[in-house]
Amino acid sequence: MASNLYKNQSTNITKTWFLMIGFFIFIMMIGWFASFYYSDSSILYIAVLFSVGMNITSYWFSDKIVLKMAGAKEAKKEEYYDLYTIVENLSITAGLPMPKVYVIQESAPNAFATGRNKEHAAVAFTSGLLDILDKNELEGVAAHELAHIGNKDILLQTVIVVLVGFITLIADFLMRSMMFGGRDNDRGGGQLQMILLVVGIILTILSPFIATMIQLAISRKREFLADATGSLLTRYPEGLASALEKIHGYSGSMKRANHATAHLYISDPFGVKSALGDTGKPVKKMGVMHKLFLTHPPMQERLDALRNA
Repeated sequence: MASNLYKNQSTNITKTWFLMIGFFIFIMMIGWFASFYYSDSSILYIAVLFSVGMNITSYWFSDKIVLKMAGAKEAKKEEYYDLYTIVENLSITAGLPMPKVYVIQESAPNAFATGRNKEHAAVAFTSGLLDILDKNELEGVAAHELAHIGNKDILLQTVIVVLVGFITLIADFLMRSMMFGGRDNDRGGGQLQMILLVVGIILTILSPFIATMIQLAISRKREFLADATGSLLTRYPEGLASALEKIHGYSGSMKRANHATAHLYISDPFGVKSALGDTGKPVKKMGVMHKLFLTHPPMQERLDALRNA
């Protein structure tokens, strides 16, 4: 089982790096088109510097922003002794510094990890999750979130969110500029310039959609990797699998669910049902387009990966 999980980790890491490289190339393409359209190469440099500035800001303050948006309160060891000791013991086993532990007063069962690195990380669990899981299941969820920290997913996901917003901002700016004002055509057009202009316009129109697809694809792959890593940590994949089934069986959504942070949670905070019915039994195969827009992998695929490893 362990060899299969390690193979799964390696495969997902490789695919994620390919997606990340493609993401940055895409940003450079947008910046290059803006520079060409306005005949000003400085736009590309400004775009790069601006994106770096946004990343630095998100690096330092992302965890505080996410926890505030979720309404999380720090969990004291005296009050949440079982939860605290589970996270503490798993952190020691994983060789990670003890993250701060938070609880969200929310009936919907869910959890997430956030922070900029393993030394400055936090894990949050809803009160609803603590109510329905037994110790083995809670260990599975905690190990999953610690895996996100150990795999550096928490920073990766923050960077992706920022870059997606940046691409959308550029696309909107370019579209407005092309509608209400154009570049100076005195330089002479030519067939090549016209082709480049058409390609640039298409790229600009599609950029928010493509950026979101990259964001969702990376998010789904990181969930598979965290499932595998968490199972290696507890040596009991069934604990996490059983927890995921209970989480998925909850019919409601989180009151403070937010589309900007939905991908951080262990399960979709909006209560989207995917590949499992309300009874926990498999339903008909999900369509490609439906699967494409999910922030998390279909639940049945996650369960199969855990139980067939």
